[in-house]
Amino acid sequence: MDAVSYPNGTVIDFITERMVPLRVPSDAQPLSSQFRITWTPTLVTLDMYGTEHHRTVGFLPPEELVPALSLAIAKIDFAAESFNDAILNLDFLLNRYPRSGAAPEAVYLRGVSRYKSTKDAGMLKEAYARLTAEYPDSEWARRAQPYNLL
Repeated sequence: MDAVSYPNGTVIDFITERMVPLRVPSDAQPLSSQFRITWTPTLVTLDMYGTEHHRTVGFLPPEELVPALSLAIAKIDFAAESFNDAILNLDFLLNRYPRSGAAPEAVYLRGVSRYKSTKDAGMLKEAYARLTAEYPDSEWARRAQPYNLL
């Protein structure tokens, strides 16, 4: 990722504006053991308390890295019950990177965040409808299948 993704201007801007990056070599102890880094590149996204919320392993091109990091930030917001912030981060991902590998999970998490912020089960059903329309073969469409029964 050093040659392709990290030098990309969009990636640099995203990380600079929204994250605090820390690079740890895979053999740097005790951090590599503490965060179970067994292959590179491994990206671990932590909240301000050091709790892991998202992990990617393997190369991601810039057009996949930014959405993966957006999803990671949304997961931190979701865990903190900051559902409106999670929705804003997921909307960013879905508006800019609708064909990314992170998009189906973003639709799912957006539906759950909308439900948790409104208590309207229709939000879950909408997420399922969008998943089956736009990402029918995704694991997230399968995971959301029970929402169709609402």
